[in-house]
Amino acid sequence: MAAIDSFEFLLKEILQVFSTGRDAFAILGAVYTASKAISISRCILTALNDHFLSRLRRQSDLKTKFGRWAVVTGSSEGIGKAYAQELASHGVNIILISRGERRLFKTAKEIEEQFHVETCCIAADFSKGMEIYAKVMKAIGDKEVGILVNNVGVMYDYPQLFLDVPAERLWQLIHINVAAATMMTHGLLPQMVQRKRGAVVMVSSGACSQITPQMTIYAATKSFLDYFARSLHYEYKSKGVLVQSLMPFYVATRMTQYSETLSCTNFFIPTASGYARSAVSTLGVSSRTSGFFPHTIMSWIANLVPEGMWMWGSSRLNEALRAQALHRLKQQSAGRLAQSASDQALDIIDSGTSTPS
Repeated sequence: MAAIDSFEFLLKEILQVFSTGRDAFAILGAVYTASKAISISRCILTALNDHFLSRLRRQSDLKTKFGRWAVVTGSSEGIGKAYAQELASHGVNIILISRGERRLFKTAKEIEEQFHVETCCIAADFSKGMEIYAKVMKAIGDKEVGILVNNVGVMYDYPQLFLDVPAERLWQLIHINVAAATMMTHGLLPQMVQRKRGAVVMVSSGACSQITPQMTIYAATKSFLDYFARSLHYEYKSKGVLVQSLMPFYVATRMTQYSETLSCTNFFIPTASGYARSAVSTLGVSSRTSGFFPHTIMSWIANLVPEGMWMWGSSRLNEALRAQALHRLKQQSAGRLAQSASDQALDIIDSGTSTPS
């Protein structure tokens, strides 16, 4: 009987321990669920504020809030051109900086005629390195620059493995994507701090949301811009300068023309002007944003997917995009050969008909 009583006592103690353990796990589960619910709610509220409420509110005068002039690098086409046009629509004068002089002056003329603002053009090749910045700052002179948009950037011709990227392109990625934003900010931030108002926009990329194979160096340079913007915002927000990390995913521009899929606009792939319109509405509202609501949805997904699964999926996607690019290059090459053969045939016919009998 004593043995049975002892066994019953032991069983009760064991069941009591398991009951206490279940309660503990239940509490942990409730805490985890609550933390996730709060995190998701915060994401939804942030997205609503960035992309919808910011548009419903009366937008402040950007010129009064930040300054009379905006500098936009890489502004002769794509997102840079569209962002410059959107700022001009708010009455901000634009300093356009880009390599292609002809496109640069054409863009400036379009902005002046359409939005009736002043423009200033600076032809600069940021791939040349340190020597270019003194020239750029001299050209900007004493203009009151209230907004700096570090947009200039270069990517691979199409997704590639690291060793397949030419060394020259690797240097371009460093000089243009990293050095340009660093040195332009270093040159123009002091006057913003002195006036206690201004905004710096770093055009990063959704590609750095997680590790993205076959866009390794490009994504790494954009990760630098995101880190740079977030740290700089903390350092200078108390001095009246807002720094924003803008992280778009794919936008239909010349940079994505290597792929037929990425060249077609849809819900997730906007035009440059559509993206810029949305992105400018977040200026002064959010310090880190995709700038475009569908891209915010993509960012949520990217952050929820485990790293290994993301790398596998992005690698498969980039392999498919590379195949599209190579197929398009093959078609273009065949087209050029056919055109050349046609031109030669016409030359033979012309020379034959012009020869006297």
